[in-house]
Amino acid sequence: MKAMQNNIMRQCIQKVATGPEYSKDLSFDEAYESMRVILAGEADPVQTAIYFIALRMKRETNEENCGILQALIEAADIVTADVDEIVDICDPYDGYTRGVPASPFIPIVLAAMDVNAVSHGLNEVGPKYGATHHKVLKAAGVRVDLTPQQAAQQIEAIGWAYIDQSAFIPKLHDLIPLRQRMIKRQVLTTVETMLGPIRAKKTHLMGGYVHKAYPPIYAALAKQTGFDSAMFVRGVEGGIIPSLQQSGRLFYYYGDEAQQQRDLAPKDIGISASTRAVPLPKDLPTVSAADNIATKIDIGAMSQVAADLGTAALGGEKGTMYDSLVYSTAICLSHLKRFDTMQAAADAVRAVLDSGKALEKLEAAK
Repeated sequence: MKAMQNNIMRQCIQKVATGPEYSKDLSFDEAYESMRVILAGEADPVQTAIYFIALRMKRETNEENCGILQALIEAADIVTADVDEIVDICDPYDGYTRGVPASPFIPIVLAAMDVNAVSHGLNEVGPKYGATHHKVLKAAGVRVDLTPQQAAQQIEAIGWAYIDQSAFIPKLHDLIPLRQRMIKRQVLTTVETMLGPIRAKKTHLMGGYVHKAYPPIYAALAKQTGFDSAMFVRGVEGGIIPSLQQSGRLFYYYGDEAQQQRDLAPKDIGISASTRAVPLPKDLPTVSAADNIATKIDIGAMSQVAADLGTAALGGEKGTMYDSLVYSTAICLSHLKRFDTMQAAADAVRAVLDSGKALEKLEAAK
């Protein structure tokens, strides 16, 4: 059996790691089998690292991405909550370093708008090692150690939850030390956010991107997962919140329909900001960096700032954090067709934030 597993990895590496002119793409089944072997702990770590780097250098295909994703889906503990509809907030797992993240609070605002929502992630991972949903929500006093069953129950009770990768797919989480040693981004960074750990009768995806090549890639992965609809925002640092200063773009699909796009503009809903996102405080502590790539920002301190600003915004305090929550939540509500216009959606979000109802949803999760 061991020889068979080694043979699968050997065959895949031979195909993808033969240089820019001669490397060959893997089939869905080959990518699926290779990832299944890796998750089972039956692949040599050196071969695993070579495989992932070679895929990246060759550039992964949709077949390869979807095959790897399918292996992850089958290894994950995916739970269905007893609710009609849920929005899966799919933010970068490696977090934020250039601005204070507002996205960890989007599920809370959605819950206050009577839309069930879940976010997921992990404590830290490269290449950015930034402020993650895990770190920010923990700093805000929220439990980040729920089991999939507990997360589903919390959603049923208060409308939102966070679930960590270590809880819903521990075999993937076990690869983090190897990924840290690899340094560079690999296919797992692309596909791990698309698992949909908590489902409902209808499950929608809200994700972000930076590079224009990614919306069709993410759409293919979302359909592989089985999301009923998906929206992908060109967001700051690849997250779900667009720039507060300039026009953005949204790609989306419903059911089996083809992907569509539309433009977004913060000014259309009364947002006028002097910065793209929530700015980093000038007095934020720094730490020594291992190299010129690693951030020198104290991510723990940054996460606490995000927790404090997010809590204040949920209670109605105005500012760029408040505007970020209004903008992203309005985009989601518009996609779900809860309101006829973005302006109507934004007005409704502002009313909920100002009422304190969103802050109550945060407190209920502590």
